[in-house]
Amino acid sequence: MQLTELSFKDQILEGIPDVLPQPKPYDSAINHAPKRKTILSPKEEELALRNALRYFDPRHHRVLLPEFKSELDTYGRIYMYRFRPDYKIYARPIDAYPAKSRQAAAIMLMIQNNLDHAVAQHPHELITYGGNGAVFSNWAQYRLTMRYLAEMTDEQTLVMYSGHPLGLFPSHREAPRVVVTNGMMIPNYSQPDDWEKFNALGVTQYGQMTAGSYMYIGPQGIVHGTTITVLNGFRKIGKSPKGHLFVTSGLGGMSGAQPKAGNIAGCITVCAEVNPKITQVRLDQGWIDEKISHLDRLVTRVKEAKSKKETVSIAYLGNIVDVWEKFDEEHIHIDLGSDQTSLHNPWAGGYYPAGLSFEASNKMMAEDPERFKEKVQESLRRHAKAINQHTARGTYFFDYGNAFLLEASRAGADVMSDNQDLGREFKYPSYVQDIMGPMCFDYGFGPFRWVCASGEPEDLAKTDAIACEVLEAIMQNSPEAIQQQMADNIRWIKGAQDNKLVVGSQARILYADAEGRMKIAEAFNQAISKGDIGEVILGRDHHDVSGTDSPYRETSNIYDGSRFTADMAIHNVIGDSFRGATWVSIHNGGGVGWGEVINGGFGMVLDGTKEASIRLKQMLFWDVNNGISRRSWARNDGAIFAIKRAMEAEPNLKVTLPNHVDDDLFKLI
Repeated sequence: MQLTELSFKDQILEGIPDVLPQPKPYDSAINHAPKRKTILSPKEEELALRNALRYFDPRHHRVLLPEFKSELDTYGRIYMYRFRPDYKIYARPIDAYPAKSRQAAAIMLMIQNNLDHAVAQHPHELITYGGNGAVFSNWAQYRLTMRYLAEMTDEQTLVMYSGHPLGLFPSHREAPRVVVTNGMMIPNYSQPDDWEKFNALGVTQYGQMTAGSYMYIGPQGIVHGTTITVLNGFRKIGKSPKGHLFVTSGLGGMSGAQPKAGNIAGCITVCAEVNPKITQVRLDQGWIDEKISHLDRLVTRVKEAKSKKETVSIAYLGNIVDVWEKFDEEHIHIDLGSDQTSLHNPWAGGYYPAGLSFEASNKMMAEDPERFKEKVQESLRRHAKAINQHTARGTYFFDYGNAFLLEASRAGADVMSDNQDLGREFKYPSYVQDIMGPMCFDYGFGPFRWVCASGEPEDLAKTDAIACEVLEAIMQNSPEAIQQQMADNIRWIKGAQDNKLVVGSQARILYADAEGRMKIAEAFNQAISKGDIGEVILGRDHHDVSGTDSPYRETSNIYDGSRFTADMAIHNVIGDSFRGATWVSIHNGGGVGWGEVINGGFGMVLDGTKEASIRLKQMLFWDVNNGISRRSWARNDGAIFAIKRAMEAEPNLKVTLPNHVDDDLFKLI
């Protein structure tokens, strides 16, 4: 029987087919990853090919070898396009998957969601977002992983080795069903070229954050955090969002959330993007209101929006540097400014330099990478100069955790502070330093998310109502210090349906602390037990209170000198794994770059059982309070307040608290 005649379930169970499928034509209508630069020696190219061929029966090697060599030469990677499945990839309801374990079926659902064409940035290259945030390195890994998940029982654990399914191992019902690692390099091998080399060899991958941990829910995942950031950014400068201007860039998998967040916050948003395909996708999805390709027209439109105090999101199809410079020439005041291009990946499509077209940039980065690097750094210097001119006139600019200031500083741009302090090297703060850290993370508030495994919009609406009811009940007795966070999230969840945030799976996100997460999850579990809704998959963004050690983002508001340590993220994933997570993940890399961050995540399936109730309480309490404990030890006032509350609520929690030192003592030495 030919592959195309098999059902969806049969194709999953077949894994890597015995009969070679026909080669797949390259689909130019799909948004593809740029060609990666040539970095392997001839001997290393041979090794990369041997590594790829080991997935296949030797009788197929003669056919596949020249094909894989062609892919390596043409794209810089071996994706095995021939083995891309014929069925449509999307988050089918949990009952659609062949599985002996419901937990495994839930994981298959989440993998499919990450690779949905409406969700993934480069779906044919198995990249979800960020230019290189991969679920797998090639299609053989995908097929083999899906087959293992279909076969596994609740007494086995699948081990994932940077995209490669190492195999099923005996475990027990309370163990994680899947353990994922991505890019966990020996520390001295975490430079950008190390990723290029070892990824090309097929032995590691960049899992980003929720891409490689099967917990991405489309741009909604960051819409909420961006909305909170924009709202609090305007609060910080003492302005209402109404009629005021937010300028940023990037419309990719993560950055594409910015215009929608601006609309929810109620401001004017201008977001520049050089990729015409992804810009059109965001317009078609309703994540932007308008698309403009000419700077003069953009200027006229922004002036009109300001005069009418509109709430509108405008995509500028062009380079962000030109926008900053043009608005300076035209004296258009920018109230809030940021940037969310993928500068963790500056030399391979994460940032496109001013003065070069999108097509010319893609050609240069593959054929003349050193010249391309020079152009990027030249553009970063221009970019920073234009920002400085605006901030001198009152613009509030913040780094959105995409390594913009870090890479600009490495390019020699004028972004360093005149009065550098420990953790405050740059002219401008990370948004975590001034907004999300002290206002949210220190108090335990972070991006809690869930997916309705039934795939039914009705289930999502019911979970929204349950979550809102829980938050409103909690807020009645919440201390004043967290009243604003509670109010923002109640407002968010009440408007979630109207804002049409679902792309892919029936998913939702809101910011909640440990109390909120546990009570919402328990309410879901009870509703499942009663048959009111189907199973629910819990997760979170890695960008959270305790999952990520990232000195220029998640832990940038830690000033005791420990922000370059990664103990917290490792503790987090170990603790989650034995407290009941369905799957756990730990990655090198993330939103600020390979070698710049260690981050971890989890997934948990709620099935309405008493066992699930026990697991959710054990794991969610730890998952949040691990991070609050670390932040309180760094002497962060909000975290000290939060961990004291947690100890009052849970007698078994005993956390070491810091003693403060009188500043006047240092005048004596």
